[in-house]
Amino acid sequence: MNDAYYMDFALNLARGTAGQTSPNPVVGAVLVKDNQIIGMGAHLKAGEPHAEVHAIRMAGEKVQGSTLYVTLEPCSHYGKTPPCSDLVIKSGIKKVFVATTDPNPRVAGTGIERMEQAGIEVEIGLLEQEARELNKVFFYNIQTGLPYVTLKSAVTLDGKTATVTGDSMWITGEEARADVHQFRHQHDGILVGVNTVLADNPSLTTRLSNGGKNPIRIILDTHLRTPEEAKIVTDKEAPTWIITGSEIDVEKEKIFRNAGIEIIKMAGKSISIKEMLKVVGERGITSLFVEGGAEVHGSFLKERAFQQLISYIAPKLIGGKLAPSSFGGPGMEMMAEAIDLNLKQVDLIGRDVRIIAEPR
Repeated sequence: MNDAYYMDFALNLARGTAGQTSPNPVVGAVLVKDNQIIGMGAHLKAGEPHAEVHAIRMAGEKVQGSTLYVTLEPCSHYGKTPPCSDLVIKSGIKKVFVATTDPNPRVAGTGIERMEQAGIEVEIGLLEQEARELNKVFFYNIQTGLPYVTLKSAVTLDGKTATVTGDSMWITGEEARADVHQFRHQHDGILVGVNTVLADNPSLTTRLSNGGKNPIRIILDTHLRTPEEAKIVTDKEAPTWIITGSEIDVEKEKIFRNAGIEIIKMAGKSISIKEMLKVVGERGITSLFVEGGAEVHGSFLKERAFQQLISYIAPKLIGGKLAPSSFGGPGMEMMAEAIDLNLKQVDLIGRDVRIIAEPR
């Protein structure tokens, strides 16, 4: 086995924890000695031991003189857990392969520096692109303070999200709908507009066969029109935040607050997407899954306020010039203004096509 094989092993360990380590990154670690894996681990949850700790504990006395493969630079600061770089030094590991450095200002190369000063040989950059892709949400959030935004849409082959009468049950098949719930599980927050709440009364929870993490439900509702009997208000399945403009009914606001709903009033009469993202980022949302209707998607498009698009395309045709599409609002006036996308992944999910793309 070569070095890339062991780092790929560590990356796969980290991938398995996607969605459960926020606000921390996903990290995998593998310890090797005499061409045999003697320890492995992944960071499972914020506040719990890091990947290196699990791997070193598993290796036991064999750790002396071994080589560590870790997907992200070992931490060098005291947080909820002690510095991993210190543990690596004390354990007697002779060499460390680090896929990528940590952009967190509290780490940012100091973990590597500490290990090198202790005489450990450190190599940086093995499968770096794959490691950075794996933690793109963490990297974006730590560098901007904003949530990494994913827009999700489900359309027919002719680009429609519903018929002219508004019927949309169901555009995609069961496999694609289950896939959406996997993405919900991986995000801190899920966002829709009040019109989606009024039309569909959604739960906005994660429903997977083996359970899953419910994201915080965030509703854009300028005038606080959300019904008091809506599922997001009454079911208590997950926290609900309602983002409003500055001018709302005070009595209705009290009713929602008494029901345990967090009302977040923006400074202006209307909701600015960029200001809203700043506010939810300050409240700990590192990733946001936007499942809104055409107007909400159109607002994010206008502000160019997204980092990823996931589109499910069903092999169906609806037709009708008045049937809605996934992006509303005024749109672009000139083709030169169109947002150019890089297609990152194209997959067949059941009978539907899933496209994952990012703005260039």
